Amino acid sequence: MSRLPSLYISHGSPMTALEPGLVGPRLAELAAGMQRPRAIVMASAHWLGRTPQVSASAAPETIHDFGGFPDALYQLQYPAPGAPVLAQEVAERLQAAGLQPTINPDRGLDHGAWVPLRYLYPQADIPVLQVSIQPSLGPAHQFAMGRALASLREQGVLLIGSGSITHNLHEWRSYPQGKEAPYVRPFIGWVEQKLQANDVPALFDYRQQAPFAAQAHPTDEHLLPLYFAMGAAGSDELGATRIDAGIDMGFLAMDIYRFDGATQAQGAA
Repeated sequence: MSRLPSLYISHGSPMTALEPGLVGPRLAELAAGMQRPRAIVMASAHWLGRTPQVSASAAPETIHDFGGFPDALYQLQYPAPGAPVLAQEVAERLQAAGLQPTINPDRGLDHGAWVPLRYLYPQADIPVLQVSIQPSLGPAHQFAMGRALASLREQGVLLIGSGSITHNLHEWRSYPQGKEAPYVRPFIGWVEQKLQANDVPALFDYRQQAPFAAQAHPTDEHLLPLYFAMGAAGSDELGATRIDAGIDMGFLAMDIYRFDGATQAQGAA
């Protein structure tokens, strides 16, 4: 079995589940160009905690963790099986890396997971588990989580970080159709440049170095899954490829990144 990439996906609004825009076709194309994974591990911006948790439900529920949307959105289900055995292995790898995980036997799939998975694997027949992220511990911690799991890619496990490359909900009604927030393209351009240059230290320090960082991300949680995917590349050579999926509502850039970096032996420790 050849090595899978790791992915970072901008999942956008929950309405993406009903209105795929550009990101739906891009995700379908991405899945068609990869081997089929045996399982999926996702780090979503919508599962936060002080320490890492690993979901181990055999039949994770579809969590509708949002409000004020059309009824049709709440009827959607993504009935993928869970992966309790893999969850134990994930927890063991995180523990070996000194990250002190716990297993959550009841956690379902939040919309950061099931919304993009509807387009990647619409049959919902690949086992999925989630790992939580820790906003208080910053980018380097999320990178370490991804690095601890990187060699799973060689075993047919797809590692995904799901967030948003820009995410400022204060802008919800500021940009009518056809108008873009002026900070979005400078920020996503800086991220692409640093990823392609493998400049991980600069990316860790994005708050100080990236243009318009505070506007693009008033809080960190939607960018932190990027660092999980970067760590899961398993190498200082990230092998980053940007997939442009447009800008939703003028302020949510929908960039997808694929990382094809080689897995280091130490990443399997």
